[in-house]
Amino acid sequence: MRIREGHLVSDSTEGAAGSSHRFRTTLLGYLALTKPRVIELLLVTTIPAMLLAGRGTVDPLLIVNTLFGGLLAAAGANTLNCVADADIDKMMKRTERRPLARATVPRGHALVFGLALSVASFFWLWWTTNLLSAHLAGATIAFYVLVYTLLLKRRTSQNVVWGGAAGCMPVMIGWSAVTGTIQWPALVMFLIIFFWTPPHTWALAMRYKEDYRAAGVPMLPAVATEQQVTKQILIYTWLTVVATLVLALATGWLYAAVAIVAGTWFLVMAHQLYSGVRRGEAVKPLRLFLQSNNYLAVVFLALAVDSALALPTLFTV
Repeated sequence: MRIREGHLVSDSTEGAAGSSHRFRTTLLGYLALTKPRVIELLLVTTIPAMLLAGRGTVDPLLIVNTLFGGLLAAAGANTLNCVADADIDKMMKRTERRPLARATVPRGHALVFGLALSVASFFWLWWTTNLLSAHLAGATIAFYVLVYTLLLKRRTSQNVVWGGAAGCMPVMIGWSAVTGTIQWPALVMFLIIFFWTPPHTWALAMRYKEDYRAAGVPMLPAVATEQQVTKQILIYTWLTVVATLVLALATGWLYAAVAIVAGTWFLVMAHQLYSGVRRGEAVKPLRLFLQSNNYLAVVFLALAVDSALALPTLFTV
């Protein structure tokens, strides 16, 4: 028996409490490895892509199965990314609290966990959707881990541009799950996210550029001037908005209207950031990072509603 905070506490009670705490910490550690907030992109983009592919007539069970398979794939890829980046995560303030940086989860266990999730995602999608969707998920994991994380991330300032392709794949998987094919609207949705990723990520990296320098990661804001970075942000923002307007060829008036209004708003923010840097003013790039999330959510929400209502397409292509 021990006295703690004025009360007698048995060793067995303390042991049970300690075991419970360790179990909870470990469980939360495994969950953190999957980067749940990153997985939100899966939900934001996959469902609208499926609804567009089926013009609102999609089996709800197929949506659930596709989302679950995509969730497993994203969780597996993110976990393996954490395994590969464990050394630099310790050096960056933004990532120093990740499970492997704090040794909450053994690195070997995390590797097995990530591989198990990845394999499970392939077989789940093959079983519940089709083989094309399963192969797309497998290719996404391989590209994100082997090409982006291990090859590009530490070698080029364009790492995010090409590595961001992995984040574009949920729309391809969603479309293929419904149609069994890949058609041009799926490719345009891929490009929307592909072009959106650099301004989104570089705006955040401008805030944490010293972290990237300390870790030796050549993220563009860590190796280029602010004017060069914001110019690139502006270019990719324009490409993003143009891609959303191209997608209007396959949608109704609701999506087209929202894409125009939201795109104008996004462009104004990017121009303000670029102009502020050119004038030598103190800028807040984190604002663009946060609002870029809202922009993508609004555009894809409009796409989902437009598709669910099966509004007549504006053009026949």
